[in-house]
Amino acid sequence: MSDVFKALADPTRRAILVLLRERAMTAGEIAEHFNLTRSTLSGHFSTLHAAGLVERDREGTTITYRLRLSVLEEAWLGLASALHLGEETTRWKKNDV
Repeated sequence: MSDVFKALADPTRRAILVLLRERAMTAGEIAEHFNLTRSTLSGHFSTLHAAGLVERDREGTTITYRLRLSVLEEAWLGLASALHLGEETTRWKKNDV
């Protein structure tokens, strides 16, 4: 789960995920939206792929990326569970610490 949150920490990677939410895109199509070098974008793609947030398909020299929402959902549910979100909590009192 920490790989997912590390990947999400970067605004460029979050912007890539927003683009992929609409449809699968080639690396070149994604690159058109950013003023970054191909190697910098490649690093972002690698981080997203390593975290399981995107799938990539290679056809010849073209790589197409697709968003994997299930991984994002699992990370969110894991965080919500770890923080006990949605559960009733009691307030800490000064003497409880």
